[in-house]
Amino acid sequence: MKIYNLSKYFLRFLVLQTTITAITIWYFDNYLIGDYADGFVKIKDNLFEDRNRFYPFVTNDFIKIDIYLAFFVFIFLIILYLSKYYSYVNDLSFTVNKNILDDYIPIYLIWTASFLSFLQLFRFDEVSRFHTIVLTFIVPFILVIFRNSEFVSSILGRNPTKENFICFNLKTDSVFRELRILTFRNELANFTSEIEDFSFYKNTIEGFNKENEINILVFDFSDLEFIPDDFIKYLINLNKKILIISNPQLTFSTNLVFRTKRISNKSIFYLNNDIQYGSNYIAKRLLDIFCLIFFSIIYLPIAIVAYFYISISDGRPALIKQTRVGLHGKNFKMYKFRTMKTDSHLERKGLEELNTNTGPLFKIKNDPRIFKGGNFLRKYSIDEIPQLLNVLKGEMSVVGPRPLFPEDNKHYDENYIRRLNVMPGITGLLQINERNTGDFKIWFKYDLEYIENWNLFLDLKIILLTPISIFKSKASGI
Repeated sequence: MKIYNLSKYFLRFLVLQTTITAITIWYFDNYLIGDYADGFVKIKDNLFEDRNRFYPFVTNDFIKIDIYLAFFVFIFLIILYLSKYYSYVNDLSFTVNKNILDDYIPIYLIWTASFLSFLQLFRFDEVSRFHTIVLTFIVPFILVIFRNSEFVSSILGRNPTKENFICFNLKTDSVFRELRILTFRNELANFTSEIEDFSFYKNTIEGFNKENEINILVFDFSDLEFIPDDFIKYLINLNKKILIISNPQLTFSTNLVFRTKRISNKSIFYLNNDIQYGSNYIAKRLLDIFCLIFFSIIYLPIAIVAYFYISISDGRPALIKQTRVGLHGKNFKMYKFRTMKTDSHLERKGLEELNTNTGPLFKIKNDPRIFKGGNFLRKYSIDEIPQLLNVLKGEMSVVGPRPLFPEDNKHYDENYIRRLNVMPGITGLLQINERNTGDFKIWFKYDLEYIENWNLFLDLKIILLTPISIFKSKASGI
């Protein structure tokens, strides 16, 4: 674990060194000196003079402004890392202030003092004073972004401070409620039970998750010395963040990747099995934004034609919103082009006997609710184009399990509910393999495969194969 943490710190240092050096050199060339050519000459003359006086062993090849700037950034980052102001945001700390200025100001002061000292020490006398001041604000902002993935996640659409948690046996005056991971989140409920009643925990989580968005589970297992393997596996499969508090040092027979800390004579164990969180979420979201821009250019003309066709042939509204279940059980409004008669979803109960699908899926052969041309829109997934708006809002991803209706939650058990723990998508493994199946077990098989093997390369593969699967399809889409 120490090697893993050190490798993360080294990688972050390398990324910061590269990024800040590139920005500083670019800004120096274009703004600090800009078109003032004599400024470069005077600064280089100063550098050669200092070399001759203080370090003549350095060859002329190294007396370059860019090398000096890169070396300065390197020294600055070492100073910053040695300070207490630039470490990873620690969810297990007792941070009580979430104001971004508390992160920004100390870093700003260190950067500004270091940069101005560098300019003075190496006689960079010809730089623009105004642009120097601007640069003192830019770099600390970049450093704050790199320090706190939560900040970037918030910008991209997933604000960690809006996450929800539920507790089991956690006292209202417990000091652990002041941990950052809980202080900045919303508590939905606190349940009390016998400490070894693991069936109660499972049933409560399963039932509560069907009605609410849950991101974090907190268990106070004080005086408990052992947790059964099947319950540990259950927690892992939830794909959520788990916080366990215990008096003794718990031992796990199952291999786990977790963080542990000793606070107030108690041990806390933190399992973050939310696979699309932090840097993973940021990477996936950036891919979504890139695809959103690319697909919007391609599909906008098709969407305009579809909108007017529906409006003319069957009236308005052509675009509808349906309540669906999203990430961790959060409901959202999903956009679709209407392919059925107005309010046809309300007729679903009266047509349930004609349903040919299993589980929560509802599909009727030759569905009488579909207006003329609706099957064509479904076959080629034209009706799904408006869901790019949901991707823009951060409610959906381009790739992920298809979102279902809230009333379909009754079909979920502790296994099926796992499909809620990744962002729902427009396309997925199901769509490139068995797009028109009506068997929910097959849906779940592909959803589970996606959850357990998720990475950006898998998303790219699905995106590239989706058009092929659409044009190969012979039946109307789901």
